[in-house]
Amino acid sequence: MNGGSNAHEARGTRTKVLIADDQEMIRTGFRLILGTQPDLHVIGEAADGAQCVELARRLRPDVCLVDIRMPRLDGLEVTRALAGPSVTDPLRVVVVTTFDQDDYAYTALRNGACGFLLKDAASTLLIEAVRSAARGDALVSPAVTVRLLKHLAGHQQAAPAPHPLSERELDVVRLLAVGRTNQEICGELHLSLGTVKTHLANIKDKLNVRNRVEIAAWAWETGTIRERHTPPA
Repeated sequence: MNGGSNAHEARGTRTKVLIADDQEMIRTGFRLILGTQPDLHVIGEAADGAQCVELARRLRPDVCLVDIRMPRLDGLEVTRALAGPSVTDPLRVVVVTTFDQDDYAYTALRNGACGFLLKDAASTLLIEAVRSAARGDALVSPAVTVRLLKHLAGHQQAAPAPHPLSERELDVVRLLAVGRTNQEICGELHLSLGTVKTHLANIKDKLNVRNRVEIAAWAWETGTIRERHTPPA
């Protein structure tokens, strides 16, 4: 579904969401919160990982909210099945996690997750996480992503970029890795939105990664983020 969000927005249709969690209370809470938004529509719920994969492949939601700990298939395997490197037409998966589950986060990232959400997140963050994923923005918020990626930086070491990034591309990477949106990057670097998007496309190609989360993870793992920017507390 790469690139699908722009066409989706152009049609004025609602973002279709699939919720997967083995706790009915969590599913109900997410559904009620998302249901308050006219642009979001929950099209299905799954109580385990296998059911999530089946529903996702059949219903083709715009965004899947997937818990990590579920029966039959856990969220890591679900993410790999729906968004992994071997998937021809990957779906956008936002992993629902807690920071005491950080050891799982790196695997979820490499399995294709495009975002992370805390289970006790405020309703506004849940809504923004879904909207961000639908339009192709992988990072959810600095409060979630920076802490998570800092943890990853202490556990993994990424290889240098196969093709060196330009200084301007590195500027974009550093801002992205502390949670800046494309518009915020435009403002801080005095660039047009089109130029920022071009830089991001070139960065993905040079790093051989698929999304913004993987760019941010590379920045933290290689120490690139620490060269110029101190992340917010």
